[in-house]
Amino acid sequence: MNALRAFEAVGRHLSFTAGAQALTVSQSAMSRHVSSLEDLIGKPLFERSASGLRLTPAGEVLLPVVAKCLDRLEETINTVRNRDSESRPLRLHIPPSLLYQTALPLLHGFRQEHPEIRIDVTTSNVTGTPQANVDMAIVFDRPNVDDRVTDLLWMVRVAPLCSPATRDRHQGKTLEAFLSETELLHVKLDNEPRGLLWSTYADQQRLNLDTGGGLAFDTAFSAVRYAMSATGVVLADIDMFADEIAAGNLVMPFDCIGADGYAYYLKTHAEDLSDPTIFLLRDWIIRHFAKGNPGGDGQRIAPGG
Repeated sequence: MNALRAFEAVGRHLSFTAGAQALTVSQSAMSRHVSSLEDLIGKPLFERSASGLRLTPAGEVLLPVVAKCLDRLEETINTVRNRDSESRPLRLHIPPSLLYQTALPLLHGFRQEHPEIRIDVTTSNVTGTPQANVDMAIVFDRPNVDDRVTDLLWMVRVAPLCSPATRDRHQGKTLEAFLSETELLHVKLDNEPRGLLWSTYADQQRLNLDTGGGLAFDTAFSAVRYAMSATGVVLADIDMFADEIAAGNLVMPFDCIGADGYAYYLKTHAEDLSDPTIFLLRDWIIRHFAKGNPGGDGQRIAPGG
């Protein structure tokens, strides 16, 4: 444990001196601990250069795992120590568009049946797993493999959506002409080109489309609200915004539905599945989305709906 703590502190600061100060031990002791871990592994964990200390490939693999394990160990110790006091809330992350459009009824239903369980909900427009320390996270991402238990909630189906007035102004046009002559509204994704989603859709539909212009928003919720109240067309999840489509406030002018490869997943730490509260909420969320659509009413928008 001392060797792991020493390695994590040095790796976090990329300095034996700063790491030693963080743990309040001597620099020589830190060096001995790291050396003992390197002997155990059989590979160096740090390289010294003129620019300073840096992790080796083995160190880069090991550091995040050790840091996470130490954090989890500290949390568990604190939980055991404070078991007789009030338990901490369960921390759940939900992407903003999903939270505002569909997850509020889910949370309300869960709270009605389990008012004794406290939940702290956080939201951010990050693509993939958030950096925040949470117990469970619903994430928007493409398929991937990591160290968490991953449950697919639903695959995203997208189509161009706009206001009835925007549709009426372009009656009789082809899909390509409609999109070329209407302002495209973008939903930005982390570390991806601005027009990625529209470019993917254009390729799928074999359209010659300039995807460089138009407004860009952090969330699909904002982009759809803009499309409903002004000009412009947004490429959005037709199931997430089923209520707006059913009410006629948002329309799908063309029966051209695409799949951009993104989906919503539930991420849970494997070691937390033994926690009855986390198990209960995970089961509730999975059953809610298994009903057939994000809104939970068992219906999905059909093409042209």
